[in-house]
Amino acid sequence: MVDDQRTAARQSAPPPPRWTEEARIGTERKFPSLSTATEPFCGSLRPRGMRRTAAIILAAAAALLLEIPSSKAQSSPTDLSGLWAAKVRYGPDARGPLIVLRNGRGWIADVAGFRLAARGDNNSISFELPDDKGHFRGRRNGREIVGHWFGPKSWAYATPMTLRPDGVNRWRGEVSPLDNTFTFYMPMTRRPDGTYATYLRNPERNQGRFIPVSSVRVNGDAVELSGRRGNDANAVIARGFYDDGTIRVPLRGATFDFTKVDNQSSSAFYPRGKPPQRYSYAKPLELDDGWPVAAPEDVGISRDGIEKFVQMLIDMSMDSITTSQIHSLLIARRGKLVVEEYFHGYDRFTPHDTRSAAKSWVAVLLGAAIHAGVRIRTTTPVYQTMLGSLPPDLDPRKRAMTLEHLISMTAGYNCAADDAPGNEDVMQEQREEPDWYRYTLNVPMLTAPGDTIVYCSIEPNLAGGMLQKIAGEPLPEMFYRLVAKPMQMNDYHLFLSPTGDAYGGGGHHFLPRDFMKLAQLMLNQGKWAGRQITSSEWAVKSGSALRNLTRTQQYGWLWNSVEYSHRGRKVRALFAGGNGGQIFMAIPDLELAIAFTGGNYAQAATFTAQREFVPRYILPAID
Repeated sequence: MVDDQRTAARQSAPPPPRWTEEARIGTERKFPSLSTATEPFCGSLRPRGMRRTAAIILAAAAALLLEIPSSKAQSSPTDLSGLWAAKVRYGPDARGPLIVLRNGRGWIADVAGFRLAARGDNNSISFELPDDKGHFRGRRNGREIVGHWFGPKSWAYATPMTLRPDGVNRWRGEVSPLDNTFTFYMPMTRRPDGTYATYLRNPERNQGRFIPVSSVRVNGDAVELSGRRGNDANAVIARGFYDDGTIRVPLRGATFDFTKVDNQSSSAFYPRGKPPQRYSYAKPLELDDGWPVAAPEDVGISRDGIEKFVQMLIDMSMDSITTSQIHSLLIARRGKLVVEEYFHGYDRFTPHDTRSAAKSWVAVLLGAAIHAGVRIRTTTPVYQTMLGSLPPDLDPRKRAMTLEHLISMTAGYNCAADDAPGNEDVMQEQREEPDWYRYTLNVPMLTAPGDTIVYCSIEPNLAGGMLQKIAGEPLPEMFYRLVAKPMQMNDYHLFLSPTGDAYGGGGHHFLPRDFMKLAQLMLNQGKWAGRQITSSEWAVKSGSALRNLTRTQQYGWLWNSVEYSHRGRKVRALFAGGNGGQIFMAIPDLELAIAFTGGNYAQAATFTAQREFVPRYILPAID
């Protein structure tokens, strides 16, 4: 699993309205407190708009120190102890029913209060809303129109949608873009001196990790948040005020209104409310998504062991910013889903950011395309494919680079250091070259292809660019046709680069049930529900331990690999891994698939599920 620590910390989110992917997801840059981790983090960046880090941190810092004057003087309550919460929604607001009509030889689109002419012919249709509110691209597929809704550039995701017949020459669908929300929790415990101990918890991006609030002081209606900044243990982080039950304070470039959470039993701050509920196992719901379901004992898993593990997750005390934040746990064995549990307000119908786990998405799509006849191979040269004719002064090492070098992280680009031109942050923050494929092609080489493995997010993204160019089909449409549709994936959101291409470095949002299917696909050697999606050879090679990425972790073709002990023997696991604790794992010897999603972005707890929970709690429950 592996996002470089340097990339792992990029959590600062840009202020609205131009809040981009990394804003929503968080960029990854090395922080001193992460230096004890032995492996890099998994989680790519995905910014745009103001894609950021240094500029964003400076802008946010200025906002944090902004002092909001009180509208009226008043005395604060005697005790503010308890849980406080604030939430801001940034859109996008173009959503709801989309109706398209065939009008003679033309098309009319009706959506979000707009009625406008669309482009197209008898088989295709596309249109854009004004002011960059979103656009649609689709094609006739039998009686339906199948396509994607593309969000605004400041929140650029591609979401699949199907328009079905709704009368004569009329089709109807639902625009459901990924919501852009930001939540802060602030638990406050009163100290003897009248101040309050606290910290900020942000479930979407873990921004509290970078806003080191540890204390709140209240003086009348004035509220002051402080914490360690450099050598100052009590630096003022933000100033706000208390007014009629609301703590109003500027954070992350926006003003947040915190209100007290009176009914903590239902708050998503806790895994399952406070006090914790007693867990009782229930078999997962059988949905129309291709997953058969079963009880643990039906497939050789100890129900008691699973119940104890889930109860431990429910009982986890939320007393620190570093506490493990598990958002979902899913387990399947012998092709049947047997455990499906969600925490902290997440549920089976909420897509989750997969971070760098989505690099494995590229490997699956490549395998599916090759299996479907697209003329791309691991030996396909990178530069000849992307440029056509090669410049005479091209670095010979670039001439020798192939697709396999990109998907094995051995291309040799200069991308290891924080300020390296091939660093993902550097690429996404620069403004001169919006085409990230072209930008990558110009990154200088550090080593010869194949010599050294260096975790580098620009490489799988360029691999996706090769596939798109050779196939002559955009990646969102190709993924839907070759993978998502046959594997019954419907509700997902693909993060886009500034040029509108699906980003191969990570950041796609999927339902955990759906993304876990990719791990099951690997278990099945490329098959899902009896259908061959990739060749068995591709699946096996992708998940093999081809290179040592770290002392304990190996790498194949955009899949990680690690070895566990189980009942006196060694078993090998392959997994897609992402920053924050996104794990989608397959253990072929045990016919076992495991999925975790989490919110510990840019923290050592990113690795807890993989390193601790799997070997300590899950594997002992497997017969």
